[in-house]
Amino acid sequence: MDYLPCIEHTPGVPAEGSVIWLHGLGASGSDFSPLVPHLGLPRIRFVFPHAPTAPVTINQGHVMPSWYDIRSLDHDRPDREDPAGVQASATAIGALIQREISRGLPHSRIVLAGFSQGAAMALHVGLRRREPLAGLVVLSGYVVLADTWSTEITSEALTTPVFFGHGRDDEVVPIEGGRAAHRATTEAGATTTWRDYPMGHEVCPEEISDLRRWLHACFAPGR
Repeated sequence: MDYLPCIEHTPGVPAEGSVIWLHGLGASGSDFSPLVPHLGLPRIRFVFPHAPTAPVTINQGHVMPSWYDIRSLDHDRPDREDPAGVQASATAIGALIQREISRGLPHSRIVLAGFSQGAAMALHVGLRRREPLAGLVVLSGYVVLADTWSTEITSEALTTPVFFGHGRDDEVVPIEGGRAAHRATTEAGATTTWRDYPMGHEVCPEEISDLRRWLHACFAPGR
């Protein structure tokens, strides 16, 4: 099978877990790769896939790495995202999860993380699985295809803990979008963590420190 191209950080010992991290619009798998040493998980494999390239409507149709086409910046517009693109990326991300399982890791030792558009995809894929993951990380994210949310999320996936982090001054994905995603996930029954920070559309040391502690709990022995 053809998988998305990825940057991988593989531990020098047999991996005891895996983090698949999805980048934001117009970025690449190398975007968050430098954070690995700061997370303090020497026995965990990190996988940073590159999204396919395609025209993006909100960027005047310029071709760039994207998980799906964004047609509008209005989060309340029902046709804001391209459903076919979302589904194609969901299938490709699901294949990466299955590859980690084929490498010998149970689904309960795999975290799916993302930033911005990648965070929306992490939440979308993670909450529709029949086999819950170790955790979902939603940094500066939001709900994608909100009109199908209630009918597609699964009770099994809602046992997956979810970390939400967002900048209070985010000018790209306003914090209201992140709060709405957190509220919907919590009200659906998931165990969630919400943190917000004095920053824009980015990450900051405090967020990385909080995420480090949260990930260590996800991969704690016996979980």
